[in-house]
Amino acid sequence: MAFDVNKLVRNNIRRLQPYSSARNEFSGDASVMLDANENAFGSPVIGNYNRYPDPLQNKLKEKLADIKGVPKDYIFLGNGSDEAIDLLFRIFCQPGIDNVVLVPPTYGMYEVSAQINDVYCKKVPLTADYQLNLDEIAASIDQNTKMIFICSPNNPTGNSIKAQDIETILVNFDGIVVVDEAYINFSKQRSFTYTLPEFPNLVILQTLSKAWGLAALRLGLAFANKGIINLMNRVKPPYNINQATQEMVMKALDGVEQVNQWIQEVVKERESITQELENIAQVKKVYPSDANFILAKFEKAKELFIHLKKKGVIVRDRSNQALCEQGLRITIGAPEENALLLREIKNFYED
Repeated sequence: MAFDVNKLVRNNIRRLQPYSSARNEFSGDASVMLDANENAFGSPVIGNYNRYPDPLQNKLKEKLADIKGVPKDYIFLGNGSDEAIDLLFRIFCQPGIDNVVLVPPTYGMYEVSAQINDVYCKKVPLTADYQLNLDEIAASIDQNTKMIFICSPNNPTGNSIKAQDIETILVNFDGIVVVDEAYINFSKQRSFTYTLPEFPNLVILQTLSKAWGLAALRLGLAFANKGIINLMNRVKPPYNINQATQEMVMKALDGVEQVNQWIQEVVKERESITQELENIAQVKKVYPSDANFILAKFEKAKELFIHLKKKGVIVRDRSNQALCEQGLRITIGAPEENALLLREIKNFYED
């Protein structure tokens, strides 16, 4: 049976008449813009930002389509990936009725968005080696299960989820499968964007906050078939990506070579830090990582976390998450930052 996304959509969303902004109602160039109640005199100090931006970010999507190898119509741009996550809940999940499957430990915003939208989370923990428990996931699905969220490379564990296992879920689950690839640039695993024509129920999340170094601009990407992208565009606010962000990202996308160099440096530093930590007796385990961070388990992890904080070195305490007991998540920094981190860890255990 062919996948029909409309069967998953909430009734109120299916009936929704989206807001039609002034910029939606014409295409091409115009010399006199008197349709949007803007200030015709310009903007003080900062330049020409008195006009509303392109609500569908067409030029930016065209450039991203070339880089990502994905058709423009398969791309949604959000105010960070968090906006895309929230929209998926609002489109597909009926509050108080539907549920989603999460596979902890994983990115915390899936559950936060679920709670905001009054959607129940069924949690199926990863296995001891941080892979999917396919049998338990299958057993957790019922007629009201609308989405399954999979982060790969996973946050906070850093490992990639087996592609074959993700494909198994895509083939056998009648709902939406969200694969969050925020850290895919640091992984040797191939992006699932190449499988979009094969899986109509697939949504892929990516971001420009990590490898591209644009966290402050808050631009998240979602890739899916046209039907899902059209739904996301209908529900989003009319001008969700501001003009300044669109312009700065357009310029940044010319720096592919610089980004690739940074990725290589991060991977090199990641391997170096891993080796250094493995030589410290009080470090119980350093997990293999395909991301720009590592998860390591330490003796006295909470005390070490507090020590590092006092020394001005901030890491993430993940010891309260499932399967991450005594675990700290450490982002790969610049070489001098990594050297300070290692020095303070050694100082803590030597005192």
